[in-house]
Amino acid sequence: MMWPDLLPGFEPWISEVRGRLIPNQMLSEITWFRVGGPAQLFFQPADEADLSYFLAHLPEDIRVTVIGLGSNLLIRDGGLDGVVIRLSARGFGKIEVLDDHRIRVGTALPDVKVATAAAEAGIDGLTFYRGIPGGIGGALYMNAGCYGTETRDRMVELTAVLRSGEVQTLTNADMAYRYRKSNGPRGAVFTSAVYQGTPGDRDDILSRMREITEKRESSQPTKSKTGGSTFKNPEGHSSWKLVDAAGGRGLKFGDAQMSELHANFLLNLGEATAFEVETLGEMVRQKVRDSQGIELNWEIRRMGHFAPGKEVREFMDRAPFTGAV
Repeated sequence: MMWPDLLPGFEPWISEVRGRLIPNQMLSEITWFRVGGPAQLFFQPADEADLSYFLAHLPEDIRVTVIGLGSNLLIRDGGLDGVVIRLSARGFGKIEVLDDHRIRVGTALPDVKVATAAAEAGIDGLTFYRGIPGGIGGALYMNAGCYGTETRDRMVELTAVLRSGEVQTLTNADMAYRYRKSNGPRGAVFTSAVYQGTPGDRDDILSRMREITEKRESSQPTKSKTGGSTFKNPEGHSSWKLVDAAGGRGLKFGDAQMSELHANFLLNLGEATAFEVETLGEMVRQKVRDSQGIELNWEIRRMGHFAPGKEVREFMDRAPFTGAV
């Protein structure tokens, strides 16, 4: 499926945009699942000023979607209409060590690079980012966390470009963080953030980060096509234990599979479609509900249009699980 080209309708102002503009860019090329259809218009701004100019001139009725490194993201096979914005490390990858054990970072950076930069500067408190396979923009959006620390515990303020093109500074309180969720301004594009750390010893911090790496690589399918943790942990429960108890570990549908190594990880075994990945996730949700009476909620962000004839209904629309779709 291909979308109509938006660019001719943006003349003459679009000629002043300095970033990359690609009609019908296949998003399967940039998501970790390696699935998904095209973006109607893919935009990588040159810098914050370029992003601000573009959004200020973009017609209000054009949908804008922001994606980060594509780690915790499932794009459906029909793709996304409107504009898809993805920040580049060249324009949004700066790291600046500040006074009082603070660090300012661009949102296009991978979480692990921020954790490493903080450690090298003797700033403790950001080691948890070593265990999160994604980028800072996504971490800010979904309050990413692990090993007892979340983004909201360390983020002081962030800079965002609003849908109107206005550049604004948002505080931690402005984001109204909750478990794996934020409630900042709708349509805002985060461009940088300031984190508060604590004094630490460089070698000690790096040693703990190596331990996190070893633990993660031994317990998670880090080298597979995956979106990371699939379902949020229900209060008082671990999703992987619920999936395991329901018989979901290793379950397959098409070329999609629940990991044998970690039952809360969905995998693309090679040629899976987004339809297969999402359908398998719904099958697992149903198995958990039917066997244990607990509803799992997706942690992976799902978006986009279904391909014709490949719509995925949520598990609650189905009869009790029989193994058939």
